[in-house]
Amino acid sequence: MSEWWTYGLRDLLMFSAQTYYRLFELYNRDLWPSQLLALVLGVAVLALWRRGGERAGRAIALILAVCWLWIAWGFHWQRYASINLAAGYFALAFVVQALLLVWLGVLRGRLTPVPATRLQQRAGLGLLLFALLVFPLIGPLLGRSWTQAEVFGMAPDPTALATLGVLLFAGGRPAWGLFPIPVAWCLLSGATLWAMESPDFAVAPLAALLALVLAAGGALRRARAGRSIG
Repeated sequence: MSEWWTYGLRDLLMFSAQTYYRLFELYNRDLWPSQLLALVLGVAVLALWRRGGERAGRAIALILAVCWLWIAWGFHWQRYASINLAAGYFALAFVVQALLLVWLGVLRGRLTPVPATRLQQRAGLGLLLFALLVFPLIGPLLGRSWTQAEVFGMAPDPTALATLGVLLFAGGRPAWGLFPIPVAWCLLSGATLWAMESPDFAVAPLAALLALVLAAGGALRRARAGRSIG
């Protein structure tokens, strides 16, 4: 018997790339035309961001919470669990993120769009637009079927990236408690795609790390500015 340390991540994967993307295909077909509703929710997040204000921030948080909760049940628990034994834990993590969004975003108003650094604003908007408009195109551009597209509000990767984009908008007082789960998911998803030898494995991890670095950098600059004023 081979020793455990001789195994790599690819050896531990319980499914093939074909099985994984077939899962998305069946998921999208079963729920069509819910993708159109998800697109409307994404546009609503953009519109609320442009509107600004505390109510808009609470509404954005509520939309994101609903999306995370749906993915926990509709994707992870109902479908991904059929090919991945860890999917139940993923579902739990997504429920926790939904509850955090309700607590920090809806009840405490920590996702209110505020004037952040220009870099943060551009990066947040770019990340949100990427999650809504570009991410669903990655699969088809790589030769996969359009029915396997990953859509914001229904698939975990674009939803996590959109959430990180929104967190950059609320740069005045970063809600740090909302960062760990989306970032961890993006890293885990990247590792899964790497094990499946998907060419887009680095997209979500790099975008998530960029959002984290920008948020930390913005918070550090504001702290230094506050000390200098004081």
